Amino acid sequence: MAHAKNHDYHILPPSIWPLLGSVGGFAMLFGAVLWMHDITPYLFWGGLALVLYVMFAWWSEVVAESRQGDHTPVVRIGLRYGFILFVMSEVMFFFAWFWSFFKHAMYPMEEYVGTSYVQPDIYPVDAFHLPLINTLVLLLSGCAVTWAHHALVHNNDRKALVQGLSIGIVLGIFFTFLQGYEYAHLLHEGWEFGADEFYSNFFMATGFHGFHVIIGTIFLTVCLIRALKGDFTPEQHVGFEAAAWYWHFVDVVWLFLFVAVYVWGTAGLAH
Repeated sequence: MAHAKNHDYHILPPSIWPLLGSVGGFAMLFGAVLWMHDITPYLFWGGLALVLYVMFAWWSEVVAESRQGDHTPVVRIGLRYGFILFVMSEVMFFFAWFWSFFKHAMYPMEEYVGTSYVQPDIYPVDAFHLPLINTLVLLLSGCAVTWAHHALVHNNDRKALVQGLSIGIVLGIFFTFLQGYEYAHLLHEGWEFGADEFYSNFFMATGFHGFHVIIGTIFLTVCLIRALKGDFTPEQHVGFEAAAWYWHFVDVVWLFLFVAVYVWGTAGLAH
């Protein structure tokens, strides 16, 4: 009885994953620098492979801990706070691209900085064609995920949970397909990354958002697999809750991108 647990906290055993994750992250960063200097790309890809392996192994352990009952209410609060901090870091990441876009749109820097305002050249895309369709697709996907979450929490409806997740995943894949189609069309029309501040900001902001959509789709797919295996209850579903939060964050970022880059950037500044 001296070693009996009399608290709600989960005391973790020593783990190698934080160290390996740090090594993989450093290898990715240093490898990216080497790649940009045309030395070698292999260190970056090796670091990425290590990071992906750590993510899979570490999160598999977290899922196992959940099934063993280690995720008490106190532990679940800590997991939620940790994920909220992660989402906040993502907000600041995208804030940097919005800052860059607005700065270059309203006050472009020339080779020699002057004091007079120079209206930038904006090469427009039709915001109310494919981008609007993509917006509706992503918002409908968010609605499907919300439906699945509501079905689980309020009714413990496993069928609706699986259906909502499936619809959200399919629409997320469709969004990625449409984004790739738009990129192919723009590149065919002469858009080139690095050729202009607008082009660069456009591809970086929408490209990173598309990358997050792919991550979110994988996140939802993992939740769907877990739901099919019987995981998640109305009281304990932190993994699914985090996936839903992440997906709604992706929705909100796209709304800002649609209004700022497609609508405002085209209608307000094109000439």
